[in-house]
Amino acid sequence: MNKKHIVVVGLGGVGGYFGFKINQANEASEKYTVSFVARGETYEKVKENGLTLLSPEHSNPQTHPNAIVQNIGDIKNPDLVLICVKEYDLENVCKQLLPVINKDTILLPMMNGADIYDRIRAIIPDHTVLPTCVYVASHIKERGTVEHKGNAGKIIVGRDPEHFSTPVEWVTDLLNESKIEFDFKDNSLTAIWTKFIFIASFGLVTAKHNSSMGAVCTDEYQKKEATGIMNEIQLIAAKKGIDLQEDIISATFEKASTFPFETPTSLQLDINSGKKENELELFAGAVLKYGAEVGVETPFTQKIYIEIKEK
Repeated sequence: MNKKHIVVVGLGGVGGYFGFKINQANEASEKYTVSFVARGETYEKVKENGLTLLSPEHSNPQTHPNAIVQNIGDIKNPDLVLICVKEYDLENVCKQLLPVINKDTILLPMMNGADIYDRIRAIIPDHTVLPTCVYVASHIKERGTVEHKGNAGKIIVGRDPEHFSTPVEWVTDLLNESKIEFDFKDNSLTAIWTKFIFIASFGLVTAKHNSSMGAVCTDEYQKKEATGIMNEIQLIAAKKGIDLQEDIISATFEKASTFPFETPTSLQLDINSGKKENELELFAGAVLKYGAEVGVETPFTQKIYIEIKEK
């Protein structure tokens, strides 16, 4: 029987962490074929030295995949593709995947955002896409090396609402064998939108003010802006039939208050360092688009979107 072919596209903080765990487990079991897709210096480093993960979870920090390629077009017959790229690369990656995947390929987007599933589906309409949200504190230390601190990474993954009966037990077996913490749900959209209401509101407000998560919780004006954005997202979710907990706004502030006061957000760091490629569209763009689609007005998000664009 042919081995299932697992492909990890992107070896940043997320792809490097989860790709490492899948591949190191597979080095021992040899149950699957694992390929990495990486570009430039990351490709050169991993080809030469393997992928390095500095994490308290792994005493051996190196792993060598069966193959590493620079171009998605060089991948043959993938059974599962973990899409671990920045959201502004998503459409480009999906277009490159289209001629490579076969009819049974399953796509697992390891990306946080309310619109990720819909954006993949717009380009790859017929395949199984498992909606997922990711929790992991990991980052690129240098090309080919990822550092992980804090709690074990975790994913919440759900069935594809368009392909509900696709057999995915072998995917959950893979996650178990790789010692990846996960919750598998028939419907993961509530979890995805619960995470989105947190990262979008705090990302946008900290980016506008170049402030911290603590400041958004304690400064009256920033808290009002974040509350307004959360309220808009909650109304959109309700219109889309996604059940969020009734006290989602207070629960989100409570969650944020557990972080150190000065904790930044990635959007804040990117906007205020002048980085042109950032998550503004992932957060504000998605709220504005969905608001227009379902008839929810989004003045708080619209205002902050324009203000950040003008920075």
